[in-house]
Amino acid sequence: MKNYYNVTRIYADENGESHFENIKIDLQDKGEIGFLSNREEAVGIVFRKVKADYDFDFHKAPNRQYIILQDGKIEIQTSLGEIRNFEQGDILLVEDTFGKGHRTRNIKKAIRSSIFVILK
Repeated sequence: MKNYYNVTRIYADENGESHFENIKIDLQDKGEIGFLSNREEAVGIVFRKVKADYDFDFHKAPNRQYIILQDGKIEIQTSLGEIRNFEQGDILLVEDTFGKGHRTRNIKKAIRSSIFVILK
């Protein structure tokens, strides 16, 4: 069993350009209850569904937040043109709350569900 979660971070550099970064959330063995990460402070949670034709042009994240994809498949493009695809079960840490932002569109033409965990 791997003792971490793979997470893709989207962030803005000092020039406002958005980037991807692969990070790992480490888990510690807590015995019978399993492997747990360190606690992170959150201020809210949002459940969301978007239409099948979702295609949201460049935008900044409204908050620092985790996005957990429940279904579907999306494409995200950074301001520098890098493109990555994400699907059910993938976790994003979105931190480009300033700068040029990122673009998101559905690849799979179906209603898509996700959960946002808004961080402090």
